[in-house]
Amino acid sequence: MRKKIVAGNWKMNMNFDETKKLIKGIKKGTKKKVGKNTRVIIAPSFVNLQTALKRTKKSKIEVASQNMHQSKSGAFTGEISADMLTSLGLDLVILGHSERREYFGETDEILAKKVTTALENKLETIFCFGEVLEDRKSENHFNVVESQLKKGLFHLKKGDFSKIVLAYEPVWAIGTGETASPEQAQEMHAFIREIIAKEYGSEVAENISILYGGSVKPANAKEIFSKPDVDGGLIGGAALKADDFIAIIKSI
Repeated sequence: MRKKIVAGNWKMNMNFDETKKLIKGIKKGTKKKVGKNTRVIIAPSFVNLQTALKRTKKSKIEVASQNMHQSKSGAFTGEISADMLTSLGLDLVILGHSERREYFGETDEILAKKVTTALENKLETIFCFGEVLEDRKSENHFNVVESQLKKGLFHLKKGDFSKIVLAYEPVWAIGTGETASPEQAQEMHAFIREIIAKEYGSEVAENISILYGGSVKPANAKEIFSKPDVDGGLIGGAALKADDFIAIIKSI
């Protein structure tokens, strides 16, 4: 049975004191409100990962990194390696977020290498992908999503998918206030599962969690999460307020 997941991507937000305060609020709100089949994940900035790991110890909250470099080590000023993350005790990383693709030039080829590096270092990977508004309007969104999946992940072996979580991001619905309708989310998630099944079989497809990432809020989370192929959300802005994040967790 695939897991339900609510993951909060904090992006470039929350300083040290704000991080401690937010974690305290999320811990308090998740003590008795998380089901056995539900995972709660937070992704603070690099500088607050160690603090987050320490403060979520023995709680129901898991900690992920927002990114990672594909190389083992080297002259890559400002970058973070997989070994640096695992040495902290981290075992989760987000890769391929639309902002990394758009603002930092991360291509499908680069992301394929990052995924390989992550799995080689035993880092479970939340792999992000999705179309921009132009693709949606031209009805090319299915082709874009299929291409991103194949180029980013289809070099993997069947068994590797036990360490992959998928996160579909309609880029046009991130930080815009726009949200794909629950029906649009379900349509795409079902398509994604079908693509995985064609390449790796129905067992892999049925067991992989597919998250929706596009302006999920307490007001729309329950309806989106009610769809059969939507297994949770990758949450942005609403993850920065403990009450909102907890409300979204409860809705799943």
